[in-house]
Amino acid sequence: MAEDDDRPGAPPCFQHELIGGHPVDPETWRDVARFRRAERTRLYAARTALGVAGLRTQSARIMAGLGEMLGPLAGRRIAVFWPIRAEPDLRDWMAEADRAGAEMLLPVVVEKDAALIFRRWRPGVAMTRGQWNIPVPETGAPITPDLVIAPLLGLDGAGYRLGNGGGYYDRTLAGLAADVVGVGFSDCRIKTIFPQPWDIPMQRAMLGSGERLEFPKS
Repeated sequence: MAEDDDRPGAPPCFQHELIGGHPVDPETWRDVARFRRAERTRLYAARTALGVAGLRTQSARIMAGLGEMLGPLAGRRIAVFWPIRAEPDLRDWMAEADRAGAEMLLPVVVEKDAALIFRRWRPGVAMTRGQWNIPVPETGAPITPDLVIAPLLGLDGAGYRLGNGGGYYDRTLAGLAADVVGVGFSDCRIKTIFPQPWDIPMQRAMLGSGERLEFPKS
């Protein structure tokens, strides 16, 4: 999602040292939030520096890699994302997966600072502008995915993702029993995001360099 404020899910309550329902040292979190904001700025600049051709080439590698990584798609409920801010553009693969019999889903913000819901997407479905002007399916009942493909701005060695900072994916993934695959460009690797209690690691990742990664569950 597009927001960049490092919200883990709820306003901080420093009296009780609770952030997003988790006990966290306030000074530590301020340092981590400052680090993450700086990393987002750096990583976004590196991503946009790839240019249109570079972004298209790496998106094509990611789509090819997903086809090999995920195997048969028929009958699967797959949450994807509409590309914003130079994110990987998977729309061609989304259409192919739909033709292969998968239920393709897009995230929808229905309440600020709450978990996302997912609505069915197909080529030609009626779309509207949702939160931060991101296209979303106009109507449709919520569907629970069994696979979530999440965009990565940054990815550390333990599989933790650095997103845009709104906290929507972490709040959502915490309530899902779904496989999670991160997708990002070749320059997204960082040593650590200094994960906090609310951060949800990926199980696998597919990068624009063609690199496929797996992260053992702790």
